[in-house]
Amino acid sequence: MNLFTPFRLGNVDLANRVVMAPMSRSRALGGLANALIRDYYTQRATAGLIISEGFAPSANGMGYSRIPGLYTQAQVEGWKEVTASVREAGGHMFAQLMHVGRIAHRLNLPEGARIVAPSAIRAEGTIYTDQEGLLPLPEPEAMSEADVSAARDEFVLSARNAIAAGFDGVELHGANGYLLEQFLHPHSNRREDRYGGNTENRSRFVVEVAKAVAGAIGPEHVGIRLSPFSTINDLPERSGVLEQYEALAHELRGLAYVHLIANPHEGFPATETAIRRAFGGPLILNGGMSRDSAQAALDAGRAELISFGRPFVANPDLVARLKQGAELAPLQPQTLFTPGAEGYVDYPSR
Repeated sequence: MNLFTPFRLGNVDLANRVVMAPMSRSRALGGLANALIRDYYTQRATAGLIISEGFAPSANGMGYSRIPGLYTQAQVEGWKEVTASVREAGGHMFAQLMHVGRIAHRLNLPEGARIVAPSAIRAEGTIYTDQEGLLPLPEPEAMSEADVSAARDEFVLSARNAIAAGFDGVELHGANGYLLEQFLHPHSNRREDRYGGNTENRSRFVVEVAKAVAGAIGPEHVGIRLSPFSTINDLPERSGVLEQYEALAHELRGLAYVHLIANPHEGFPATETAIRRAFGGPLILNGGMSRDSAQAALDAGRAELISFGRPFVANPDLVARLKQGAELAPLQPQTLFTPGAEGYVDYPSR
């Protein structure tokens, strides 16, 4: 499998096996897409697949400053312009659905929204707000079973909105310490009902969301991102990771793909193998890849597709540069999350 050969993902024909990984860029003023966002993604449409920055599936899921949502008609209409432009440029695009759960602050939420999580366990750390800068993360509300059901339905509505907005599919963000992973992890999930207490119960919400979304828009239009062994957003190391993710991957069989974030933990290689075997479908591998390491992963049969994150920020023509073995432009980290065009749509192509 060559990195630059086509691949059929579900019912979408990708021009190559290079995937643009989801990256929050904080340019969605008012939670809406705009012309800058349209241009940013269109510039990068030579990727076989673009996975968007995380979209909140509900007001409760917003959490951060200037992130987009996909739960109102106005949001749908804004993203129609983005997907049409990407498609005209020859690209394909999945929308990542990201409910942040307890990684949120009230100043970043719409009026009336709540900070909810599996359990009322505050995450250590701070979060940026436009109004007051960095502030401590607050304690969330523990979700009732009615809240859990409502959140599942919000993912379904947002997935339907994604298809209406012209996306080829959706990726469920089950990684990096956000709501879906908060249910998977015993540190953030202290529940004693059917959504907590053991491996099967902790996986239940993720499985229910995946199956409900697949039932609504078709499993070929649904992927999921996972990050076993990640400690991002105050999820400490724990035992039983391989068993948890192997069982989860089996329950997710039939989805379009699993997007797996590589981790240097000594237990990751065995867990990756277990997930690949249990899922049985296409796998996208992510994690600091170069052209050579990406090709090596494909040659070893570890994945069908490789995703690149920050290299795509500074190199809108990343696919061509990788193919030619050309030097990559450096990233300007100070403009990653600032509003405006600088460090967003002004990186030149070769």
